[in-house]
Amino acid sequence: MTNDERNLARIRSSGLTSPSTFDVRLPRRSAAKTGTSTFVAGGAFTLIELVVVIAIIIVLTGLILSTVGYVQKKGARSRAETEIAAMSAACESYKADNGIYPRATATDNLDAKSNGDPSTYPNASLVLYRALSGDTNCDRAVNATDENFDISGNPLSPPLSAPPKTYFAFKPNQLSPTDQTLNVAFIRDPFGNSYGYSTANQFSSSAGYNPTFDLWSTNGLTSGTDPTQWIKNW
Repeated sequence: MTNDERNLARIRSSGLTSPSTFDVRLPRRSAAKTGTSTFVAGGAFTLIELVVVIAIIIVLTGLILSTVGYVQKKGARSRAETEIAAMSAACESYKADNGIYPRATATDNLDAKSNGDPSTYPNASLVLYRALSGDTNCDRAVNATDENFDISGNPLSPPLSAPPKTYFAFKPNQLSPTDQTLNVAFIRDPFGNSYGYSTANQFSSSAGYNPTFDLWSTNGLTSGTDPTQWIKNW
């Protein structure tokens, strides 16, 4: 046996088929089978990692929700301020034509100093709506039928000779109910409540805030007589 034959025999006895052949074995991840699925331990999230991820998601969700709520409330307040200013200007135009601000028993009896419940405002709010819109029968349109009623909704005798003048064009989202086929119940603020409108100070100098008229939104509050948080014209 030649030297080459002896070397080849030693290589074969060591498990190699040829001098240039190597069995390269890579490390494999351990796997645990549960049922028919295989779980590779090396690529899994730990329980702590999952808890951390969930906690981060919860924190981010809370931040987003609080920001959205703040933006919505700020937008509603800004809209209420704009609407109050616009309706106040319309009241000045009404006075220029009629010599007085819109006024009736319902507005004389509503005192902002003693009443912070917007659920009691609709009657006074309707007086303002009828006076500024000209829609005295509250059917959301100004026509000949409105010649028969005053701003309190009482029948006129004799009726007017022409439909009442419109001083302010209310948008659908400013009126309640939202169903456009139903009669108007009150002027709605951006928080879904009735605006307050009062001429109580004209009726009694010890009531109300302005000698002209008080116009306000309770800023979403449904009770209380502290106007510091209200949106108002005083």
